[in-house]
Amino acid sequence: MKTLTKLKKKFKNMPWKKIFTIAGAALLVFIGAGLIWAATIKMPDISTFEARKIANSSKITDRTGEIVLYDIHQSVRRTEIPLIDMGVNVKNAVISIEDEHFYQHNGIRPTSILRAIGVNILKGGFSQGGSTITQQIIKNTLLNTDKSIIRKFKEWVLAVRLERQFSKDQILQIYLNDAPFGSTIYGVEEASHAFFNKNAKDLTVSEGSYLAAMLPAPTYYSPFGKNRVKLDARHDLVLKKMKDNGYLTNDEYNVALAETVTFNAQASNSIKAPHFVFYILDYLQQKYGEDVMESGGYTIKTTLDYDMQQKAETMVHDAALKNEKQYNATNQALVAMDPKTGQILSMVGSRDYFDKAIDGAFNVATAFRQPGSSFKPFVYATAFEKGYTPETILFDVPTEFSTSCNPSEDKTCYHPNNFDDKFKGPISLRSAIAESRNVPSVKLLYLVGIDSALKTAHDLGITTLQNPKDYGLSLVLGGGEVSLLDMVGAYGTFAQAGVHNPTTAILDIKDHDGNTIEQYQRNETQVMDKNAALTLDDILSDPAARAPTFGSSITIPNVAVKTGTTNEERDAWIIGYTPDVVVGVWSGNNNNRSMRKGGAAVSGPVWKAFMETVVLPKIPAVAFEKPLPDADTATLKSVLRGIWKGNETVDIDKVTGLRATDATPPESREERLITSVHDILYWVDKDDPRGPVPTNPTKDPQFKLWESGVQTWWMEHQGEYGITTQNDLPTDYDTLHGPDAISTPIIKGLPNRMKTTDSATVSINTTGKYPLASVDIYVGNDYLTSLEAPFSFIFSPANHGYDPGTYTIRVVGKNTVYAQKEVSKQLTITSAI
Repeated sequence: MKTLTKLKKKFKNMPWKKIFTIAGAALLVFIGAGLIWAATIKMPDISTFEARKIANSSKITDRTGEIVLYDIHQSVRRTEIPLIDMGVNVKNAVISIEDEHFYQHNGIRPTSILRAIGVNILKGGFSQGGSTITQQIIKNTLLNTDKSIIRKFKEWVLAVRLERQFSKDQILQIYLNDAPFGSTIYGVEEASHAFFNKNAKDLTVSEGSYLAAMLPAPTYYSPFGKNRVKLDARHDLVLKKMKDNGYLTNDEYNVALAETVTFNAQASNSIKAPHFVFYILDYLQQKYGEDVMESGGYTIKTTLDYDMQQKAETMVHDAALKNEKQYNATNQALVAMDPKTGQILSMVGSRDYFDKAIDGAFNVATAFRQPGSSFKPFVYATAFEKGYTPETILFDVPTEFSTSCNPSEDKTCYHPNNFDDKFKGPISLRSAIAESRNVPSVKLLYLVGIDSALKTAHDLGITTLQNPKDYGLSLVLGGGEVSLLDMVGAYGTFAQAGVHNPTTAILDIKDHDGNTIEQYQRNETQVMDKNAALTLDDILSDPAARAPTFGSSITIPNVAVKTGTTNEERDAWIIGYTPDVVVGVWSGNNNNRSMRKGGAAVSGPVWKAFMETVVLPKIPAVAFEKPLPDADTATLKSVLRGIWKGNETVDIDKVTGLRATDATPPESREERLITSVHDILYWVDKDDPRGPVPTNPTKDPQFKLWESGVQTWWMEHQGEYGITTQNDLPTDYDTLHGPDAISTPIIKGLPNRMKTTDSATVSINTTGKYPLASVDIYVGNDYLTSLEAPFSFIFSPANHGYDPGTYTIRVVGKNTVYAQKEVSKQLTITSAI
């Protein structure tokens, strides 16, 4: 124990620098021993290096597995040139970003290995390798891509051997001639021609830096993919490292940083559905690493319906060219999806992937754009979950929403207009979303809360809009950015009555031996109230509700649809769905230039044509399930039931004109409203819409702003509506429908006993001030028939299907003032024998 205490004390007093030195030395000894051990392991023959391996070809197919969308090595393009012909710019750029100590080490850098080991220990894996350029050559040519300690040791040993066999310039030449640059492009010479149409030696500093920036992951950093911004950032990092390593002066660095670099349009290379293919490649790179595409020999069966895809590409191309002439909208994108599985059926990211003039390689289907009013369904669905109804009334009137508005500084104010510059006054939620009214929608977002609306959007599949504090009430009008792909997936959740299936593009992935390494599995989750989703489906598929704004231009039977247009006509959206398919279309300009029209006009025609001629013949539209009726209708506040002139109602008997009583039948009741016009915040606590009426609605910060607009509207329009006060209502109560309002019906002609073969003429009458209006006959609880004057019928047990036994004959009579009374009689039916 004393010895241990002395050691602890000695260690505590030991300088940290000395501790690190000892630890580092021990680690180096360990690595050295490991290298000696690795040297005894059977190694690939270094002499075979010149005959480097040819990567296995990975193929991407459609959902049938028969149509190859892309064969990564179908036509490998590589042009080998000597190092001297590569010029200095690309060489210096690659060395600076990939291995800045290339000319100083002997194939490996112990400090980099130590750093990588430390990272791997912290992460509990083997992801970091600290690879030099020499190691990368070994990894990509002589060894497999398994991430194991043994393979890594082999890589270190072979790298050292390679450095002894070849000069530094020879190694760099090999590396730059073999480096993958995405697609089928290998080597800096081929990449220079593919991207810049020039020889490698003629590349500018900035162009060479772009090639170097792609190297770690050419698919991810493709200039034609969705990560162009990240490629630009990495390009700037390469330039900085070139300056730091002495390859560039400050002036040269600034010139290169300011240079505008233009990439050639990508060649087709027999690629089909290119936007979709690069979406797949990006997914594979993210999940499995770049080696899957370069040398995995994988077969990737996707969810794409290629027949649908071909037709979509043609229709989008033709429609976009037409839109360019008519509406100044040069581009268009389309996504189709199966909402029952989340599988992408079609993805068209632009009118022409290879059209450089419109930046066609950019995939607008996965880009982030403002959705306009196509975001409104998330807010309305949230409202239905919280207890608001489709009949709920909001006032579509000029409204200021900013509590800090200073009219002299309009920047502090927020008073949105409607697309038609008109206001409709009181309007139901059903009509407000179907007609895409803005002011009621902004009010509804306030009522449900931005946090709740965003939670609904996220639950349904929207991956952006993460921080609620970044958004205000304009969110409901499309104030955030989303992707068409996410929107189609989210609408698919509406299509499935609140059941969400994550978006997927992969059916299965098999390696070159046929082993399945990934396979689609259904993963559905009920993320919102079913009836709320069905209510939204019912509204968006209601052509009558949509007609006042859109007419029949986007109407297809049994298809729900919503459009969206952003400020200054920059984005035009339309998304429509059935329970079995969702199709979304975006139109606009990649550079955000304004168009001359909005959603329905620009995106509607191709959406409707695609649905009617391509989708629905293959996947017929079926009617949506109807939402259940509201169980609380009788107790709902008037404003939630569609009554906007007040909340206090009195039932009047239509026959007497007096106040109804419990005895007054429903047919004779008429609801009278005492006029008291206010905005919804007067009647509803936004945090408890079905709870009590607020005792002090002025506590709500929006109340005065909303109420002001409503009262101004009412002063201008009250002459168009009848006004009812307490003095206009009767004070006496209905006595007509009391217990004696109708005499007991009298059954005549029905004996007490009958044989099954007998028949009898039965008649019903009664005495009293008001004659019978109708009679219903029941045998027990079974309905038999209804009678009108003269209230008689022939009863035959055999003809009516009654066997021997004792039955209760019930007669329910109703007179002309809706009073109702029932009488019954026992009847015994015997056998005919």
